[in-house]
Amino acid sequence: MTKPRPLSGFPEWRPAHQTAEQAVTDGLRRVFELHGFAPLRTRAVEPLDVLLGKGETDKEIYLLRRLQAEADAADADSTLGLHFDLTVPLARYVLENSGHLTFPYRRYQIQPVWRGERPQEGRYREFVQADIDIVGDGVLAFHHEVEVALVAAEALSALPIPPIRLRVNNRKVAEGFYTGLGLPDTAAVLRVMDKVDKIGADGVTGLLTDLGATDDQAQACLRFAAITGTPGEGFGAVGAAVKSLGVTDPLLDQGLDELARVVDAAQRDVPGVLVPDLSIARGLDYYTGTVYETHLVGHEGLGSICSGGRYDELARDGSRVFPGVGISVGVTRLIGALLGRSLVASTRAVPSAVLVAVTDEGHRDVSQRVAAALRRRGISTEVSPTAAKFGKQIRYADRRGIPFVWFPGDDDAAGEVKDIRSGDQVPAVASTWTPPAVDLAPTLVGPDSTEEPEELS
Repeated sequence: MTKPRPLSGFPEWRPAHQTAEQAVTDGLRRVFELHGFAPLRTRAVEPLDVLLGKGETDKEIYLLRRLQAEADAADADSTLGLHFDLTVPLARYVLENSGHLTFPYRRYQIQPVWRGERPQEGRYREFVQADIDIVGDGVLAFHHEVEVALVAAEALSALPIPPIRLRVNNRKVAEGFYTGLGLPDTAAVLRVMDKVDKIGADGVTGLLTDLGATDDQAQACLRFAAITGTPGEGFGAVGAAVKSLGVTDPLLDQGLDELARVVDAAQRDVPGVLVPDLSIARGLDYYTGTVYETHLVGHEGLGSICSGGRYDELARDGSRVFPGVGISVGVTRLIGALLGRSLVASTRAVPSAVLVAVTDEGHRDVSQRVAAALRRRGISTEVSPTAAKFGKQIRYADRRGIPFVWFPGDDDAAGEVKDIRSGDQVPAVASTWTPPAVDLAPTLVGPDSTEEPEELS
């Protein structure tokens, strides 16, 4: 085998990093399931025409073909691509399985996706996303748009990460405002306004002018996008600021009412987390209602770590339409940023809580039986790979990050267990001894935790 060379954009993290990512996905999964979302895993590939059928994606799709494919093979005309998000495969899955699903269909999906982007900090070619979506058959009540925002806020707030700010807007507000302003191609305006953070006001003004907007209209769009709320306050000031711009439209009024309902619910259930922000546009064409973006407070330069929204036509089968609302957490992006800035760490790199020492190779079976007894009680345990001196076995456990070493006694059940961090050593019985709850599994800790995290370098 030739000497391997790294491929940028395809992270293969060290054990402690992988454990941290697992802790995040486990935490998200727990909250999602608490709210009744069921797991889904879809295939990695979709037909290219399906991947390109959801509006402007701005993604470079990886194509897939068999190396030895024959020109006249049955699949020669079927171009496959790796999915760049989890929404497109969800739409296809709903269409194929609609006769077997109960609607509203609630699913979470934690799976890799692939995008042919230029690798840079926070941008990967392969990464894990964690999505939740609620899909209706024909109709989907507005209260689900509120619910998705609250579930996302709860799930992210439960992680030991910096505080989050969930910024929310409504596409009806934006589309109604642009229509009332006299700009008919609202989809194009939304795509331009979605770039305001990247290219600035002058760049946006130029693009709006190219779409036929006057300078006054462009400036009104910028004033509209600058309206934002304050954490802990209601929607009243934002609604008044929009009204002060003098633009009227029925769709604008409907959107303001819906946005106020989301904000008021969040103030009740997760106060201080969600704020209305009219700069949130979400450039993808399929969004039709509430849209969300999430940032870490004090680390806004990292960009959005969680985003999504309402789409009235996730999928269509003849006259049957499936609307949906969902939100997606960029798990790999989030973990990469947090670890890179030492904002979180894993308490250890391995799941093992106990290393059972081996007195000598002739008694390895005793150590194996102790380990089996601990595992039956849900305690992650491994047996020392060698019967070296106990001091070396303790050092091995320390290098692995294993907090406890078990020294077998004269029978399978009894022995002594040592906390190698404190040096405390006590008699123990495998059928009853349990480590402290905090040591049962590796956890993710923030910078202010009293835990001693596993070295991540």
